[in-house]
Amino acid sequence: MWEKKKEVEEIKAFLGQGAEFEGKLIFNGAVRIDGKFQGEIFGQGSLVVGQGAMVQAKIAVKSIYISGDVQGNIEVNEKINIHATGRFLGDVKTPVFIIEEGAFFDGRSHMAEAGEKKIEI
Repeated sequence: MWEKKKEVEEIKAFLGQGAEFEGKLIFNGAVRIDGKFQGEIFGQGSLVVGQGAMVQAKIAVKSIYISGDVQGNIEVNEKINIHATGRFLGDVKTPVFIIEEGAFFDGRSHMAEAGEKKIEI
């Protein structure tokens, strides 16, 4: 039998609805934001932006799942997934970009294979 792969690892930290944070977040594992965050986010795991969350940040993570609002530039090692309720305004660099029907994206995307070199002219 085929077993469905777990999409997001266990959440290790959580910023709940009604909470606000401004600053730099550095993490390993998975983090979920349902409140408001402004600043910088760097992680060796997954970032989950829940429905109703508002994030304004420079983000560099392994993967990101967006169901709320995100503004800023994102660099992702594995994949970005913008769910139907998600809104993303900014530029993204990722090898895998998933946008569900109903999601909103306004920006530029750069999708390069791992190890791809830029050609200079």
